[in-house]
Amino acid sequence: MNTAASRPVRKAMILAAGLGTRFKPWTDQHPKALAPVNGKSLLQRNIEYLQRHGISDLVINVHHFADQIIGTLKDNKGWGSRYVISDETTQVLETGGGLKKARPLLDDGPFVLINVDILTDLDLSAMIADHLRRRPLSTLAVTDRSTSRYFLFSDKDELCGWRNVQTGQERPARPANGPLIPKAFSGIHVIDPAIFPLIGREGKFSMVDVYLDLAAAHPIRGFDHSNSKFIDVGRPEAAEAAAKLFPL
Repeated sequence: MNTAASRPVRKAMILAAGLGTRFKPWTDQHPKALAPVNGKSLLQRNIEYLQRHGISDLVINVHHFADQIIGTLKDNKGWGSRYVISDETTQVLETGGGLKKARPLLDDGPFVLINVDILTDLDLSAMIADHLRRRPLSTLAVTDRSTSRYFLFSDKDELCGWRNVQTGQERPARPANGPLIPKAFSGIHVIDPAIFPLIGREGKFSMVDVYLDLAAAHPIRGFDHSNSKFIDVGRPEAAEAAAKLFPL
């Protein structure tokens, strides 16, 4: 029995260290994590989203204008959540490298990993319950929306590869008995800490690469939430759309 996987999920890491180059001019002077949507920053919205699903112990990584994020968290007392900072001010490590650096803060049970620029009403509690029931190494939130890059799944929701439809590049990870089903990744994961000793990469790298490295030998599953509200606030115009989608 995987005792770590059987524990309730009470901790999350928010990835807030990115440079936000697509979000200029805001990110010339501020971190994207503090970009406002209807008077609340992306960071505050995600902290409150996690709280609604019983998660109030947070790890938050910082790099770009790190002092602004740290100061805002301090001034607002973490909006009611307990938090620790994973400091990447010397080098931004991307999603995989950032997670690996934070391992000592996350190694005590399953946890959520979420990009700070994602807004959704995905039923995270249901996703967590699915993860704890099926016990894969990681569960990935995915939808049927159109994008340029897809994870590829079997008809049993097992990760089998990745495809870039613009370049034609494809990376197989494991064979599938039947056609591959493309799904767009939503930037939300539920992860078992058993993943940490399996990560063979160092420095700056993506979690996409980690999953493709591991999928052949370890179960990594998709959790479809295509009926949920979802927006990637990666560009300034997306913040305007997010304000309409999430008016409160």
